[in-house]
Amino acid sequence: MLPTPSQIISSYERGEIEREEMHAMMAIHARELIREMEEDYQNPAAAWIEGLRARRAAGLLVRRHGGRLIREILVALADVPDFPPAKLLWNAAHPDVPVHCFFRIRREPVFRILSIDPKDGEFRVLIEHGEAAKGKGTRRTFLLKRDPLLKLRAEAL
Repeated sequence: MLPTPSQIISSYERGEIEREEMHAMMAIHARELIREMEEDYQNPAAAWIEGLRARRAAGLLVRRHGGRLIREILVALADVPDFPPAKLLWNAAHPDVPVHCFFRIRREPVFRILSIDPKDGEFRVLIEHGEAAKGKGTRRTFLLKRDPLLKLRAEAL
């Protein structure tokens, strides 16, 4: 699995990879983004509807749990090793990127938060990712706890 852009930059800054390797891996991410933009250009109606669905899903979660918590959950999930949706969530901490941009309701690979269950300062989060067909996506439950610095950390259940 290809590391996320933030992981690539961290590896480069630690001296684990060379500049050329960093550029090559970042180019892969850039090509993937360009491919998705071309798909949106080819079918703007589908892209618009997907955007509406993502806004609705994000809006419901933000109204129930607050925008700050939703963003914290996305950041914690982005740090889970070998978690495929991390490539969608790697910049969730950036306040200029709207929360709805991280949700993919019907566009593959999907990423949906199905439920958030807060209990005693911990959060049990059920997510679905992968295939878009009903019942075909992978469902995973994570337990999110705060570390000594009060940052949420995800543990797979």
